[in-house]
Amino acid sequence: MARTNEIDEGFYSRQLYVLGHEAMHRMGTAEVLIAGMKGLGVEIAKNVILSGVKSVTVQDEGRAEWSDLSSQFFLKEADLGQNRATGSLPQLSALNPHVLVSAHTGPLNEDLLQKYQVVVFTDSSLDDQKRFGDFCHTRGIKFIVTDTKGLCGQLFCDFGEGFEVLDQDGEMPASLMIDRITKDNPGVVICADDQKHGLFDGSKVIFSEVQGMTELNSIGPVEIKVCGQHSFSISDTSSFSEYERGGVVTEVKQPLVLNFKPLSEALNDHQLLIMNDYGKIARHNTLHLAFQALHGFVKKEQRLPQSWSQSDADLLLNMVKELNLVAKLEEVDEAALRSFCFTARGDLAPMNAFFGGLAAQEVIKACSGKFTPLQQWLYFDALECLPEDGGCLKESLFSPKGTRYDAQIVVFGSEFQQKLLRQKYFLVGAGAIGCELLKNFALIGLGAGDEGHITVTDMDFIERSNLNRQFLFRSKDIGEPKSEVAAKAVAEMNPQIKITAHQNRLDPDSEGLYDYSFFMGLDGVAAALDNVEARVYLDKRCVQHQKPMLEGGTLGSKGHTLVVVPHLTESYGPAKSSSGNTIPLCTLKNFPHRIEHTLQWARDQFEGLFKQTPENVNLFLRDPKFIERTLTHGDAEALEILEGVWSSLQEMEAGGQHPKSWEDCVSWARCKWETLYHNDICQLLHCFPPGELTTSGLPFWSGSKRCPHPLTFDPNNATHMEYVMAAANLYGQIYGIRRDSAAIRRTLEEVQVPPFSPKSSIKIHLTDKEMEEDRKKDSDDADKARLEELKGKLSLLKSSAQMYPIDFEKDDDSNFHMDYIVAASNLRAENYDIPAADRHQSKRIAGRIIPAIATTTAAVAGLMCLELLKLIQGQKNIGSYRTAYLNLAVQYFVLSQPCRPQSFEVAGKTYTLWDDFLVEGRRCNQQEMTLADLIQHVKETHGLTICSLFYGPAILYNGHEDRLKMSVSDLVKMVTKAEVPPHKKMLDLIPSFEEDEDSESVPTIRYMLL
Repeated sequence: MARTNEIDEGFYSRQLYVLGHEAMHRMGTAEVLIAGMKGLGVEIAKNVILSGVKSVTVQDEGRAEWSDLSSQFFLKEADLGQNRATGSLPQLSALNPHVLVSAHTGPLNEDLLQKYQVVVFTDSSLDDQKRFGDFCHTRGIKFIVTDTKGLCGQLFCDFGEGFEVLDQDGEMPASLMIDRITKDNPGVVICADDQKHGLFDGSKVIFSEVQGMTELNSIGPVEIKVCGQHSFSISDTSSFSEYERGGVVTEVKQPLVLNFKPLSEALNDHQLLIMNDYGKIARHNTLHLAFQALHGFVKKEQRLPQSWSQSDADLLLNMVKELNLVAKLEEVDEAALRSFCFTARGDLAPMNAFFGGLAAQEVIKACSGKFTPLQQWLYFDALECLPEDGGCLKESLFSPKGTRYDAQIVVFGSEFQQKLLRQKYFLVGAGAIGCELLKNFALIGLGAGDEGHITVTDMDFIERSNLNRQFLFRSKDIGEPKSEVAAKAVAEMNPQIKITAHQNRLDPDSEGLYDYSFFMGLDGVAAALDNVEARVYLDKRCVQHQKPMLEGGTLGSKGHTLVVVPHLTESYGPAKSSSGNTIPLCTLKNFPHRIEHTLQWARDQFEGLFKQTPENVNLFLRDPKFIERTLTHGDAEALEILEGVWSSLQEMEAGGQHPKSWEDCVSWARCKWETLYHNDICQLLHCFPPGELTTSGLPFWSGSKRCPHPLTFDPNNATHMEYVMAAANLYGQIYGIRRDSAAIRRTLEEVQVPPFSPKSSIKIHLTDKEMEEDRKKDSDDADKARLEELKGKLSLLKSSAQMYPIDFEKDDDSNFHMDYIVAASNLRAENYDIPAADRHQSKRIAGRIIPAIATTTAAVAGLMCLELLKLIQGQKNIGSYRTAYLNLAVQYFVLSQPCRPQSFEVAGKTYTLWDDFLVEGRRCNQQEMTLADLIQHVKETHGLTICSLFYGPAILYNGHEDRLKMSVSDLVKMVTKAEVPPHKKMLDLIPSFEEDEDSESVPTIRYMLL
């Protein structure tokens, strides 16, 4: 297959924000061998192929069996008896057109291995691991071993001697504004206090743009020692010049050289075990011996242990004790060891998804030098998925049935499999995590029985940038609904699955479909969402209907999972305030100092010029009360909106901004350039000259306030011309004017740019508070007169043609949207001497793109499905469940017990968010309750007296005697001035009780209208 050095940014878009161009280029030269094409092998192959290496060879001598179908998603029943590698090849090859995929059906040997830079072993013998591991170590071939047996798994890495890690964590290097630097030994650097520096002892930094103490600008990377969140010390600055102002300090990432032991040596080094669940240290040490003992068992018995066989477990336990004579572990977890033996015949899709994600991430590290590799062993188990009470174990329940679920039945038994088949689940989201979850659902048989069902909803359509990690989609699916394509794809994996696809957004507008009856018919919900608001809403519905929820998310190499269990754990909870990340308006308007500020400013410009103003014009043209409503916003805001509407409708000859031709659009764009990058900056410097001092005698332009300079338009400057071209095209689009083929340069020569003189009367706000206070003040007579004038002028323009607002779309490189953003931001950055950002980086920040990679997605979905198995098992002990936080870039794993729900007291009795007062509004087909009936019912049932009652923000009752005889639904209708929708079968009423009026939290009254 022909390859070029160009990276397909459309395909790899979201992954590029995780790995970067340099790492991707290095990966593009790597050839990878993956041995073993059972469930774990195909999971690794899928992730590695999506990542974009040069080639992948999949090797397997074995033939497909029924048990493979429990986790091998690219084999079908028709492939039984066929070679696993060749059977998987067509599907693997279709994942990524840029990767050459081939199959090898012969045995492994040194001649084969030496063709590759990275070799991965799955489902292999310990003898092969040692022999080929030594060979790879001596030849400089990166060697990875991974295996899952039932609910336990292992991962091992050997990247040889002197492996260089070019970027240890993948985080953006810190770039900070300097507030001041002391002249001392050591010198202390104090950063501007709008952000924490995030550096560590030993970090290295360089300085630039420092005024006064200019010696710092010319010295190499300096090692720092942290003093506080905003300060750190450096080398001796006592002999340097006095610091005056300004300066930027930038972190310099340092490479790291690592040495690995070959597997044959590392087997005996327990210090190389990386912990991930700190309640299981003894268990992980035991598993290290257990996997070795299992290899010995298989070699001796020529089989794996029988499911739930006590005699086989006794034999394995003795083998581990023998190994421990050398290892000398203080504690061997015998219970875990027996469970490991009982379930070792299992091959579970969620375990393979987790380890497949981890192992593939290690392949990426080996190929790219990006991120810190595993050093060197990792063990993980999910034995909590087994019945908490041990159950009544009949070996016959665990024998294979000749079905696709055999490798699962040997772990959990046929009765549990039947429970899986009967489940009714709701999956919200069919993107990256949604695709992985659906694949796992199909493999384990969730909802695949006559009584089972899965409903999946996703309102999005497939785009090319999805194909790199949403592996159920192919190029031919672009433009199709995600949920429909995903549902069809998993139905091919498991034809028995019962699945319905919807294209609905989950929000209050869809409650007619996803109503009380729908939720009460579910066994649980899985959230595969990409925003907090949707998660919060879904969580609220689950609490309302007392349903468990699985939740997971990713951000590049980072991921998290959460399981919500009614009455046992806390819920996802309300949205956390993100105000700490918002940029002050004054910073955006006048005092930017980071590229994020100029990009947000450019995005705001785009929205204001090409979306909000045209929308306001169209509202004005079709809504007679538009002006009246706009005036209620306050004079300042109304003046801004109405000026925009008038100038957009008034032709240019009459003083407006309405263009008639392409030339007019170019003229507008050129004048807009002058206003933004020259005139506005001149005005700012007129108000605050470069040498300005504050009232305390300090320089005004210091710390995070960078002193700007105006730009002069230059038609030979590419960025200047890119702005005019993009702005003119977008301006033409909102008026329906097509671009003329006439040369833009010739048009520009004829543009008359009005002269500009700064005004002393203009006030520039220094803080958002000051801006808000001025906005609230009464407008002066001139503003009021202008408003009256605009009202008169606009009344004459009602017959104008409508405009065409533009919705920002970051992924279409032909629409001028990102052209405008990049040029507008970088010109603003040039005004303030902020380093510019390239198109790729600008797209991530301005487009608010969430970096994503298939490896993290697979691992997170695997962990979510392990929690799903626990839910279906009906685990009652909170210690059986796990919340997970992971960062595959640095092999950071924290698995911990979920938090219990917070309790609160009302009148001496303890409640949690799961405790509500369920009230049947129409009992036994009788007439609906009155408010008085409801108050009496709550008093009799719960011993509490309602003194006030709320429905959302509406006050239903606060001592209103006249309302007591009204039915509750009529009362809601009267107070809210809206009908209760027919689908609304449950009203959430918030009471206040006489017995404890000061209680901040109270149980919700769930008032049923059935």
